[in-house]
Amino acid sequence: MNRRELDPASSPSAALGVQLRRSRESRALTQAQLGELIRFSASYISRIERGVEPPSRRLAQEADRVLETGGTIELMLDQLEHSVLIEGFPEFAEHESRASAIRLFEIGVVPGLLQVQPYAEAYEMAAVRQGNSTPAQAAERLTFLKSRQGRLSDPQSPSVQAVLDATCLLRPIGGAEVMIEQLLHLEAMAARPTVVLQIAPLDLGEDRPLNYPLALLTLPDRRTIGYTETLQRGYLERDAETVGRWVSSYDRLQVEALSQRASLAFIRRVRKDFEDHVR
Repeated sequence: MNRRELDPASSPSAALGVQLRRSRESRALTQAQLGELIRFSASYISRIERGVEPPSRRLAQEADRVLETGGTIELMLDQLEHSVLIEGFPEFAEHESRASAIRLFEIGVVPGLLQVQPYAEAYEMAAVRQGNSTPAQAAERLTFLKSRQGRLSDPQSPSVQAVLDATCLLRPIGGAEVMIEQLLHLEAMAARPTVVLQIAPLDLGEDRPLNYPLALLTLPDRRTIGYTETLQRGYLERDAETVGRWVSSYDRLQVEALSQRASLAFIRRVRKDFEDHVR
């Protein structure tokens, strides 16, 4: 049976999943057999091994006992619960890595997939200065972001439609020189045939169709799932009715946003303002 090999370096959830699979296979157990021994479903174990879902505390403890791992799975769960990635994001990232189309809306910050390294570094180091992160955690998030961005350079890269609220461009993350580099990168990305970039102008006011960041992923089986998040955790939405409402709101947002041509003109005007500041 063919299976998709998981990169343990791609996320903390992936590392735990790979470890569980290796420990199970070293005991010559199938997922169903392990499930019978620890009283969890094979499908649940499969999701954990694929890095889609973290294990419960009881599953980690029971797996350690049955597989005689010396407490490794529970220790990795402890690390996962203190992960640099908010809960829910690793699962989203796993689906993102397979998506054939990605639609994004962001407020206040350029979406991670479209960030240049100095911009991403400035954003992460601000969290370090504020005491909300450590240098090591910031470095891990930057490495993970780079791995996600790499797919946009693949021959089979997904199509990307991104609507950025105008505040994403006006907020000077990293200072004027970093913003100039970031805005030039957005212009270059918009020139790719697989990328559509639009700006939602400030004058939409209260009529902007979306008031929270959103990602919509089209999966290989043509299903669409949605993702949004709070400061504490991310939420992956599979319910067709809910996702359908999100898609409708996104479609309205694209209609209300500037065209790509007008959006690029807006980006260039903002870039010129930053260039004037460094002269």
